[in-house]
Amino acid sequence: MPAIEVGRLCVKTYGREAGRKCVIVDIIDENFVLITGPKNLTGVKRRRANIDHIEPLDKKIEINKGASDEEILKALEEAGLVDFMKEKVKPAPLI
Repeated sequence: MPAIEVGRLCVKTYGREAGRKCVIVDIIDENFVLITGPKNLTGVKRRRANIDHIEPLDKKIEINKGASDEEILKALEEAGLVDFMKEKVKPAPLI
């Protein structure tokens, strides 16, 4: 399982943005992280998220802690992950 770290790509598993991909921008504490889509790319706004409500993926981009949406978009373009981020993932059913 990939670690929760800055730059890790994730999928939201709960909430109205469930099934959309996002990037971890900052780690707030052991339970919460700051994530963003960016909104104009995936529809996920910059917000605090519980780590139980995201699922880390095996991909990671190189960004600084607290990077702006423009910096994240540039890093995604350099890594060739823009089309990957636009794809929605069907969230797993709740048990």
